[in-house]
Amino acid sequence: MKIQVFHGSAITPYIGDLARLRITVFRAFPYLYEGSPDYEAQYLSTYAASPESLFVLAFDGDEIVGASTGMPMPDETEEVKAPFLAHGWNPEQIFYFGESVLLPEYRGHGIGVRFFEEREAYAGRLGRFRWTAFCAVERPIDHPRRPQGYVPLNEFWTRRGYRHHPELHTTFSWRDLDEENDSAKPMSFWIKEID
Repeated sequence: MKIQVFHGSAITPYIGDLARLRITVFRAFPYLYEGSPDYEAQYLSTYAASPESLFVLAFDGDEIVGASTGMPMPDETEEVKAPFLAHGWNPEQIFYFGESVLLPEYRGHGIGVRFFEEREAYAGRLGRFRWTAFCAVERPIDHPRRPQGYVPLNEFWTRRGYRHHPELHTTFSWRDLDEENDSAKPMSFWIKEID
């Protein structure tokens, strides 16, 4: 296993691999994402276009088995920025984490923690951010596709120092595995102050 860091357009050669990884990991609950390569290319191009974006990639040999991303919130979409602006937060002070995805067989070995450490350290080095933030999908407790014994990542995020801010919420649209069309999914944000 090796971890490598990329910024901005340096990620371009890996966009196809990242798209496949995101589609694979996000098929599982709670995202249940029926991915599309076109959407993935568009989504990842937002990060590639931001010169201060961060990609932390985990390789097993030449294969990408995990990835986490981040970029200054001002470079993010309106869906991400709007809840913060509406509640008096300054996006200029926030470094936003896009996702942290890892194939199941590589979990439980500290890679997820490393993804957070790398992104938090980078946001700190940039020197102008006060907060790091990310969002997560909200699914009802009785969702029919919720696996038996499913444990959400809330405790992991709390141990990392993040606090849930349910008042900061937005929606993202995608097609669930059992849907014919995209539908809006509720998302809420978690925030941590940079040391």
